[in-house]
Amino acid sequence: MATQAGSEEVIMETEAKPGEAEQLGEEAEKGEEAEKGDTETPSHTDAVDATTQDSSISNGDDGDDEQEKVDLKIIWNKNKYDLKIPVDNTGAQLKERIHSLTGLPPAMQKVMYKGLLPEDKTLREIKITNGAKIMVVGSTINDVLAVNTPKEVVQQEVKAEENKKEPLCRQKQHRKVLDKGKPDDIMASVKGTKERLPTVPLSGMFNKSGGKVRLTFKLEQDQLWIGTKERTEKVPMGSIKNVATEPIEGHEDYYMMAFQLGPTEASQYWVYWVPTQFVDAIKDTVLGKWQYF
Repeated sequence: MATQAGSEEVIMETEAKPGEAEQLGEEAEKGEEAEKGDTETPSHTDAVDATTQDSSISNGDDGDDEQEKVDLKIIWNKNKYDLKIPVDNTGAQLKERIHSLTGLPPAMQKVMYKGLLPEDKTLREIKITNGAKIMVVGSTINDVLAVNTPKEVVQQEVKAEENKKEPLCRQKQHRKVLDKGKPDDIMASVKGTKERLPTVPLSGMFNKSGGKVRLTFKLEQDQLWIGTKERTEKVPMGSIKNVATEPIEGHEDYYMMAFQLGPTEASQYWVYWVPTQFVDAIKDTVLGKWQYF
């Protein structure tokens, strides 16, 4: 009997093992299913989340979708680019977009639309309309430095030399023109104001010989056209080394202005009776503020 009892105990222990194995098998199955769940294809919710995350990456234009936009033609280095931009963007923001199109850094850009484009005003304020052509002039930093350094030296020398002399308008070479008085068809001046270049040529002025002269700013070619009765000289703005100006005594609402076309003062082309409101715009357009940094 003792042996039997012992056998029963052994049998009971042996029979308990399959149950345990079954339980362990179920747990192992569950563990495998859990592991599979971790590696299976993401659920619909996860896919939506992933899609949402991907859609948050944009080219930076999504925020502009509902804004009023204007289509522009950007012209730089004989290349043309189409650009659609919100009309309430500033000139500075336009420069950033031009940078993305051309690779030309904003600091190296001279952007022109009826004169040098102001960075702090919006395109709406500047009254830029659909299809407007925006001219961009600029080159690499090395090219600019190579051109700019001589210009700065020339300007400093010219300014120092002018300080040693009597006022230009009192010098004999200029008096013979100024003493003729104002031209009959002179353009009206607005003292105490600064305006952008007009869309029409500046006319009704005298040159050094006393003949009538007009200035036309061909921004799309980056040229200044100096026209007289006899001929029109087309001068690349990049070749103009300096622009000297001085108000005319007794008529401070008008200026005399010289475009230095060569390395010395002997190459200056003088223009008299320039309306004061356009003086800064002419200098900025010809020399470009972008050259000084």
